[in-house]
Amino acid sequence: MKPVNPIDFVVPQSRRRLRAPLIALGVALAAAGGWYAIAQLAPGDRGVAPIDSSSNYEVTGVQVDVAGKTADEARTAAWRLAQRKGWMVLWGRMHGLGPDAAPGVPDSTLDSIVAGIEVEQEQVGPHRYIATLGILFDRARTGEMIGSASGTPHSAPMLVIPIEMDGAGPVTFEQRTSWQKAWARYRTGQSPIDYVRPYGNGQDPLLLNIGQSRRPGRLWWRSLLDQYGASDIVVPEVHLQRRFPGGPIAARFVARHGPDGEVLGTFTLIAPNTNGLDKMLDQGVKQVDDLYIRALNAGQLKPDPSLTIEEPDTPTDDLLPTTADDPVASVISGIDQNNATIQLDTADVATLDQAQAVLKGIPGVQSASVQSLALGGTSLLSLSYNGDLAALKIGLQARGWRLEGEGATLTMKRGGAAPAAPAAPPPPGQPKP
Repeated sequence: MKPVNPIDFVVPQSRRRLRAPLIALGVALAAAGGWYAIAQLAPGDRGVAPIDSSSNYEVTGVQVDVAGKTADEARTAAWRLAQRKGWMVLWGRMHGLGPDAAPGVPDSTLDSIVAGIEVEQEQVGPHRYIATLGILFDRARTGEMIGSASGTPHSAPMLVIPIEMDGAGPVTFEQRTSWQKAWARYRTGQSPIDYVRPYGNGQDPLLLNIGQSRRPGRLWWRSLLDQYGASDIVVPEVHLQRRFPGGPIAARFVARHGPDGEVLGTFTLIAPNTNGLDKMLDQGVKQVDDLYIRALNAGQLKPDPSLTIEEPDTPTDDLLPTTADDPVASVISGIDQNNATIQLDTADVATLDQAQAVLKGIPGVQSASVQSLALGGTSLLSLSYNGDLAALKIGLQARGWRLEGEGATLTMKRGGAAPAAPAAPPPPGQPKP
């Protein structure tokens, strides 16, 4: 009998982690007479929360092959090597360069910014470790080290309405679908597309359905986008065709954009059977995302002007006067210079650029420079301005932003009130009040 080589065994460690908590949950609920709670998690129920709510950066497909005195020593060395390789790939991807151009980072620093390691496939032997790993980098900690990739365009917030057609008819959030789960599994932190993914519970099935995705009226779209905090719409569709029970499944993917359902691209994938459906849909989500990224780079993913719900990035002279007649300018002029540190939530580079443009457009502001950059977290801006804090808050409020706090540390957020319209002059022949 041929001896078995331990290196030939593939240990799906990621699945092994998940199985024990699920078994423990089932035993606990059964002991408490809580099988009804498990029934509530049936596939037909609504609501699938995105798995990666932190929007971590992800690098997949990192291959390692390391030998060591023991299996644990080989695994530890392989995971450290995978962290280094993942960092190089991520840095090169964010800057549009090759992995070799990435700066060296100590292992202690990598340990602090790596949020997790996913085992895609591994082979464990007594003195050797071979695996394909996925590295997750904490977005807030890694963003400051990567720096600002100003040359990379970012989209406006896009409301995602995934539509699955599988024989019975189109379904969005009326029930849980494999297509919705695939979008919930996809990590969007590494994509320049700012996806807004609804959970699919509550009022989502009523508001975001197949009828709404085909509705051309802009008034209702503007109301929905305002409610979900988005500026535009993407509608990824998948049409599933099952050849025969237990056989291949053909899927046709369509990437739509905007309230008019503009088709940006289509492609087809085939799964060998039902067991391969999830893997095929995950690949489909990635390729649909690539279509949207290609359209963004080509300038085709611009929001429809009729859907605009935000203030313009830079105030115009017609709407916001900056002459001596401006009440804000008159208050600020002739007052000593002040300095402050502003905290700003920066989901992407575009948010930071908009905040700096608004600050520099306020009369009396001398400079607004970046003190600390944290994409996906809280960045710090060094502000130098002439005037008092009240006048600065009035200027930001008139431009759709608000400034909170007192003293030398302030917080800047969206949501200021629009300036009041000037009173109409009295009719001719009547004295002014």
